[in-house]
Amino acid sequence: MTRLALALAAALIALPAAAQRPHHGGHGAAPAAQEPASTREFRAANERMHRDMNIRFTGNADRDFAAGMIPHHQGAIDMARVVLRHGSDPEIRALAESIIRAQEAEIAQLRAFLARTQPR
Repeated sequence: MTRLALALAAALIALPAAAQRPHHGGHGAAPAAQEPASTREFRAANERMHRDMNIRFTGNADRDFAAGMIPHHQGAIDMARVVLRHGSDPEIRALAESIIRAQEAEIAQLRAFLARTQPR
């Protein structure tokens, strides 16, 4: 192994695990011990959304937008369902219900677009 490779390996080993993972605006922080169920569910929804948003880009901006927005909107739905399971504020619960309705309609629209549009 070269000196550079050894130095890189040593640097990576020295980094905390959370610093080695890609983050999106700080959303991917490492879990804390004894997290509430809602936090675990939000983390899972966030990780699933970001994984699923990692689409294969086609070069067709319209199709790529539609394909990437479907998991993004699904993530919003999943997070809204977490707040409906665990939240108590009437305003936030009503907003979550509204988000679910709106995002489901937009997902249907995006899927219909993808179904009728050929990739380049």
